[in-house]
Amino acid sequence: MPIRVNLDRILLERGTTLTTLADRVGIALPNLSILKTNKARAIRFSTLEALCRELDCQPGDLLEYRAGEEGLP
Repeated sequence: MPIRVNLDRILLERGTTLTTLADRVGIALPNLSILKTNKARAIRFSTLEALCRELDCQPGDLLEYRAGEEGLP
């Protein structure tokens, strides 16, 4: 899928962990892990909003389009 989630990079930049973020946004750790590993097929706007609020970022900081990556995980 050519849409990538850059959650791992943002977490590193913010010096926080996936577990801490899951607690702060109220999203189950396995669901955030699916996003972080780019295995998600969809994301709700409410989830995207909560992540942006807690990470102080914009949706474009989390999501990236990479042309030519069809079929890659």
